[in-house]
Amino acid sequence: MLLDAKGLHKRFGGVQAVKGVDIGVETGELVGLFGPNGAGKTTLFNMIAGTLAPDAGAIGLAGRDVTALPAWRRARLGIGRSFQVTRPFRDLTVVENVLAAVPRDGARRRHDEEAARALLARVGLAARADEPAGRLTLGMLKRLEVARALALEPVLLLLDEPLAGLTGREAADLLAFVATLRSEAGIVMVEHNVRLSLPACDRAIVMDAGAVIASGKPEEIRADPQVIRAYLGEEAA
Repeated sequence: MLLDAKGLHKRFGGVQAVKGVDIGVETGELVGLFGPNGAGKTTLFNMIAGTLAPDAGAIGLAGRDVTALPAWRRARLGIGRSFQVTRPFRDLTVVENVLAAVPRDGARRRHDEEAARALLARVGLAARADEPAGRLTLGMLKRLEVARALALEPVLLLLDEPLAGLTGREAADLLAFVATLRSEAGIVMVEHNVRLSLPACDRAIVMDAGAVIASGKPEEIRADPQVIRAYLGEEAA
């Protein structure tokens, strides 16, 4: 298994943000992570990426225990992520933003402009490569976030609400592109746009109050009474 996380717990003061969560992802699989605000999705993401240390539990990547490794070490091992709030270097050009994401050393990655421009072409930003990132629209910035994550040549791609704030067409186009990335990496995607994103997933995990309340194929999730009560509501109609 590519990602094998077991028994993850995280507490912030008196709040148990994540309670004994298990999550596994295979190479070539797109897993959707859903739940209401405060369900613990972002905390779980941050523990997998290495920006938060779990209070208990273990995280394995391709058979290697990475629980104690910092985020930069995990990135070099192949965990790439995007952020819900885009974080470009606004005064750098778009292509410079992609280059900034890539370590200059490391056999798996190429720190060169040609590779960066090729990535931008894949996400539809080739024409904007030499413009300051601060000029991009939100939809373009979301694509830049994905390009920067892909610059690490990840084996595991973590996408934090990539569709948030996009128009219907922008969201559908970006989701279609994300779905093509299955051939390169296992993908975990946090999303609130259930109606659009759930059908694109191979499997879905639903969290509520820090715990997993359901896991399965999209059709199983949509029919699960506990999920409908806790989260989907009218989305399940």
